Amino acid sequence: MKAIRYTKYGSPDVIKVVNETTPEPKEGEYRIRIKATTVTPTDCAVRRAEPAITRLFAGLLRPRDIPGDSIAGVIDAIGEGVTEFAVGDEVYGTSAPKSGAHAEYICLSSESPIVRKPEQLSFDEAAGIGDGAITALPFLRDVAKLQAGQHILINGASGAIGTYAIQLSKNYGAKVTAVCSGKNVQMVKELGADEVVDYTKDDFTKAVSKYDVIFDAVGKSSFKKCKMALTSNGIYMTTVPNLSVMFSAMMTSIVKGKKATFAATGLRKGPEKKKDFLFFNEQIKLNQLKSIIDKTFDFDQFKEAHTYVDKGHKVGNVVIRL
Repeated sequence: MKAIRYTKYGSPDVIKVVNETTPEPKEGEYRIRIKATTVTPTDCAVRRAEPAITRLFAGLLRPRDIPGDSIAGVIDAIGEGVTEFAVGDEVYGTSAPKSGAHAEYICLSSESPIVRKPEQLSFDEAAGIGDGAITALPFLRDVAKLQAGQHILINGASGAIGTYAIQLSKNYGAKVTAVCSGKNVQMVKELGADEVVDYTKDDFTKAVSKYDVIFDAVGKSSFKKCKMALTSNGIYMTTVPNLSVMFSAMMTSIVKGKKATFAATGLRKGPEKKKDFLFFNEQIKLNQLKSIIDKTFDFDQFKEAHTYVDKGHKVGNVVIRL
């Protein structure tokens, strides 16, 4: 099978398409022929080894494993003891914290967060759900405990996480302010944003409005900058837990008032994530959740996909179609 490997850390030029032995499912495993996956800012950060601490789990000299974790495809082989799926089932989900999705095939255990794909969802769209939505939901539901009537600001609202965060926040009954560039204003409004801040013209941290929750879905701000824009008991959440955020989270956890926090959503257990994907299926059937796809690349265009994501201006998901 074809798969992606990094010869070393660095620019997209380190990406190589290699031939690997197609894995065979062991007892309790099934094999997925992958139809679509995604390239995310996290994939690019791991490729660059930024921050350097990523080397501790990815590999000191170069990444040890095939990258990627978002999956949409078809079950094509089943190991002994697997009863949940049958050969031919169309499925989607994530392999995280295990990687390996940037390949033609992957074998996963029955504990993995993989579910059947709704008929109305394409493989490309399903791959997107396995990226941004599975990150946005636990932040909103478990960390912020978002309630109807609350006001949430989403920084990076046009990205993979942000586009799902808008839709999920509206489904919770919250008022949503989206932060994005001017070219994406109409798109985020169509997803449900009540108000939009064009970051090229205005600084939301200096606005008069106060927010119950600020969700920095791109890690471009900080608790220090956002603190004055929070209500007295407001929460600042970020998907990028740098040292500044970790220090702020530690300090605010021991006092009353405004909080800074982050969550390692990718490390949650498989059964927890599987319940979330089943929830997404219900939302999709009710037309309350959809994927936004920016660009689609072929398997042999991983370098081009990484180059595009590195620019930092993608809208929704960047999909690799196999």
